[in-house]
Amino acid sequence: MTITEMTAPTAAKLRWWALAVLMLPVLLVAVDNTVLSFAIPMISEALRPTGVELLWIVDVYPLVLAGLLIPMGSLGDRFGRRRLLLVGATGFAVVSAVAAFAPTAGALIAARAAMGFFGAMLMPATLSLIRNIFVDPQERRLAIAVWAAGFSGGAALGPLVGGFLLEHFWWGSVFLLAVPVLLPLLIAGLLVLPESKDPNPGRVDVLSTILILVTMVALVWGIKSIAVYGPGLDLAVSLAVALAGGIWFVRRQLSHDNPMLDVRLFTNPVFSGAVGANLLSVFSLVGFLFFVSQHLQLVSGRTPIEAGLVLLPGLIMTVVVGLLVVRLSRFVRLGTIVVGGLLLNAVGYVLVMLTGNSGSDVGLLIAFALLGAGVGGAETISNDLILSAVPAAKAGAASAISETAYEVGSVLGTAVLGGLLTSAYRTNVQIPSGLTSEQAFAAGETLGGALDVAAQLPAALAEPLLASARHAFDSGVTLTSAVGVVLMIVAAVLARVTLKRA
Repeated sequence: MTITEMTAPTAAKLRWWALAVLMLPVLLVAVDNTVLSFAIPMISEALRPTGVELLWIVDVYPLVLAGLLIPMGSLGDRFGRRRLLLVGATGFAVVSAVAAFAPTAGALIAARAAMGFFGAMLMPATLSLIRNIFVDPQERRLAIAVWAAGFSGGAALGPLVGGFLLEHFWWGSVFLLAVPVLLPLLIAGLLVLPESKDPNPGRVDVLSTILILVTMVALVWGIKSIAVYGPGLDLAVSLAVALAGGIWFVRRQLSHDNPMLDVRLFTNPVFSGAVGANLLSVFSLVGFLFFVSQHLQLVSGRTPIEAGLVLLPGLIMTVVVGLLVVRLSRFVRLGTIVVGGLLLNAVGYVLVMLTGNSGSDVGLLIAFALLGAGVGGAETISNDLILSAVPAAKAGAASAISETAYEVGSVLGTAVLGGLLTSAYRTNVQIPSGLTSEQAFAAGETLGGALDVAAQLPAALAEPLLASARHAFDSGVTLTSAVGVVLMIVAAVLARVTLKRA
């Protein structure tokens, strides 16, 4: 018996139990994302990745995820969203265990790519199930706020639990967090989650899937190239490939009566504006986490769990504000809430820009609290606007677009701000004479590499290297924060224009 066939009190109870079960895969993915940010210093020391490899360790998971979200959303519409969710959860947990024992940076990148494949099955299924379970708009908005709070709660839990693991075990232990979530999800999912499908699903299009992946990989590769190495032939080729792949994909979707992705949805300004706000909010959050987690551990010298506690108020703000805007939306226009959230993100980056060179941990705490409040408000409302724009039967495709925006924002946040930070570090770090070529290369690539090299040197060489490396890192933070401010202001203006009727 499905939820819609039950009596109202029973259906209401099961709706909220179903939402609780759907929080498990959300927490699984959110914890994984945040834990990795805090494990970067230990991964740098253990696997000795280059600066580019380090970025790919972070980026390859959301990159593969973003490329496959739309195809997986379409598969869920066709074969069943609950079925896809349970398959994805099983694969994600197994591959996470494999990633925990990766012997090299290349092996970890490959394992993270496999995690992206299975992760792409999880998130569209959770949102599309919410869209079909909660038919009342106010209930759905609250459910989406809880869903978004699950991301923030996982992000808050990740540094604390992960910090404990990193202080007592090796870096790979953080990936094993996915395993204990698997069993309760499989059991409870079969009991309380209703199966749902689209009676007229979009086609499973292999060529379109390949085109999405090619477009995403080429786009991010180009952004990394310009951020780390500057303009060059690689940049021109990669952006040309991304443009060609994107145009081909759009034309292919427009040529079919029932395409894998209905790109005509983007002609609706509210839909496209909400997708853009979603993407840029996540961009601001992930880009901030990439550098602040390293600053707190490698510059301020905090342990992973101490660094997590510094960021905890901001993550709590994300949860609290995400829930508060549900009530606020009864009195304030949805578009106004999104614009306000994006402007709060800009204020957070302004604070970092003004205090970046001094390296104030208190300043970072306050800045991240402002950023968390902005992301909580903008994310909750933008996701609701995206899902509300389509019929329930097409929830898989809309959820996939929402999640694609989330993951593209995650990729670009690391690629753009992380790439600029890496470039600024390389430009400003001063390598003292007397180092071997291998030591000089490692110290000049990343701050983690500089700290590792300094531990091998006498004090006369180690101290100037550490001082220069930390100063170079924080000067890069100032630059990336300025870029973040500009992007958030532009995002707020675009949201104001596109969401003025929302």
